Amino acid sequence: MTRTGTTTAHLRRALRREVPSTVGLLADEQDFAAMRRYRTFVFDDHPTYLRQVEALLRNLADRGGHTTVTLFDPEEYAAWCAETGTDPDHPTSRSRFTAHLATTGARVTYTGQPLTTLLPELVDSAVRQATWEYATTVLAAAGDCAGCGKDIGRAAYDRAARLLVRLLDAAGPGTHHLVCSVQAVDEPLLAVLHTDGTTPLDATEGPEFTAVLATGIALAAPGGVVLRTNTPDAPDRLHGWRLTDGTLTPLTEAEVFSAYCTDARTGEPLSPEPGAEYRAGHPLAPDPDDDWTTHH
Repeated sequence: MTRTGTTTAHLRRALRREVPSTVGLLADEQDFAAMRRYRTFVFDDHPTYLRQVEALLRNLADRGGHTTVTLFDPEEYAAWCAETGTDPDHPTSRSRFTAHLATTGARVTYTGQPLTTLLPELVDSAVRQATWEYATTVLAAAGDCAGCGKDIGRAAYDRAARLLVRLLDAAGPGTHHLVCSVQAVDEPLLAVLHTDGTTPLDATEGPEFTAVLATGIALAAPGGVVLRTNTPDAPDRLHGWRLTDGTLTPLTEAEVFSAYCTDARTGEPLSPEPGAEYRAGHPLAPDPDDDWTTHH
């Protein structure tokens, strides 16, 4: 008696389904143009390239395997080739670099979504990873407090985590969308957090949000948090806080309105959002472990 599906061809196809695939994607025209300097890169225009990538992804999905897509950065590729002594003008080199990105770079799982959906997901993943790396680097380099000897980065992160818990406690029931922005030394940092207030924080968004808030605390940098709360059969409620002296100070209703209804880039006024209520930030409960202003 023979088992079905055990011919050499069937076994090979079964193995292919168990081999994960990673596709490196040139997300924009500028990155695509940079790769055209390599003779072995055969594509002439970005739209054709994207159509071929999408066809490849569909083909890989049809085989039943697991496929991830990562952002292929030509500058990072050139630096990697120089560091490893690899010829950048060779398809094998691009394959090796893509395999390297599979463990180190921002990546998104391909589940059949169109590129119009996948590309923003991928760019957002890359931005979030860069933000996390920058924030954790700043916290690690903050050093020790001259007054108390504590690790400033660790103390700032712990304080940010407690602030987040107190903020969510004050927000109460509902679905919450929080944005933390901090004006760091080199560039503004931004982190987003979604929670329904009852389930544990997302394992990725929670630490990212906390790290960005902690960076503002450690650097004594200007920043703030805005909160949108949604509950069934009620308008969205918008709140805000200013980050000062290592804590979150509630904004007034007028300040929240101004923050939401002013274009951050131009300073021009924006129309109020229909069906939304602009409210002052919730007062936060006292922190029994608060010694930040005493020692920092």
